[in-house]
Amino acid sequence: MQGHSQAFVKHRVSRITRVYDTAPEDLTDLAAKVRACRICRDSPGMAPLPHEPRPVLQVSGLARLCICGQAPGTRVHASGRPFTDPSGDRLRRWMGIDEQVFYDAGRLAIVPMGFCFPGLDAKGGDLPPRPECRNAWHDRIFAAMPRLELIVLIGQYAQAYHLGSARKKSLTETVASWSEILNGTRSAGRPALLPLPHPSWRNNAWLKRNPWFEAELVPVLQSQVARLTS
Repeated sequence: MQGHSQAFVKHRVSRITRVYDTAPEDLTDLAAKVRACRICRDSPGMAPLPHEPRPVLQVSGLARLCICGQAPGTRVHASGRPFTDPSGDRLRRWMGIDEQVFYDAGRLAIVPMGFCFPGLDAKGGDLPPRPECRNAWHDRIFAAMPRLELIVLIGQYAQAYHLGSARKKSLTETVASWSEILNGTRSAGRPALLPLPHPSWRNNAWLKRNPWFEAELVPVLQSQVARLTS
């Protein structure tokens, strides 16, 4: 286990060094550019977004905690505010905070892997986050938030971006390794990482099969959130 943890730390430092070696930009200007972004409509890397883009994020140079999720759904696309849906209600319960704390950008940043609602698949589920957001913006945004101490990784897309090859073979394995990941990614000047499943109702069966998540991980999450948002 010790050798595995050392290998994980080595990978983690390499990955985050690449992100933070990006020249820091003014975060206010950068967020305005993201909100005005129309790459997925005007010069997409795949089929263009079938509706008007509406990028959604919440950032501040003061935040010590960041939620890195998937992409807005239909309700968030309509509201223009992250997690204004049942998934957000469950996430706030997991975190042990109310909307006042959750939507305080000075205490909590929210950076989804896709800033715009990607559309629905043939079964009515949300499509994956658009890759244009990650390619154009994510390294720059995280480089502009140097005070971050913890990034909560919600779902496989956020875990793939932040963990890279250190991610496990499945989401269940990755989340089950939360203690190893949290402790293995702590280093001076770098935010630690904590993987979570998506709080969508679609994961109700997963939560029933994995009771350890709410029994073991959620209390640690709440403790970290309380410390970083106080």
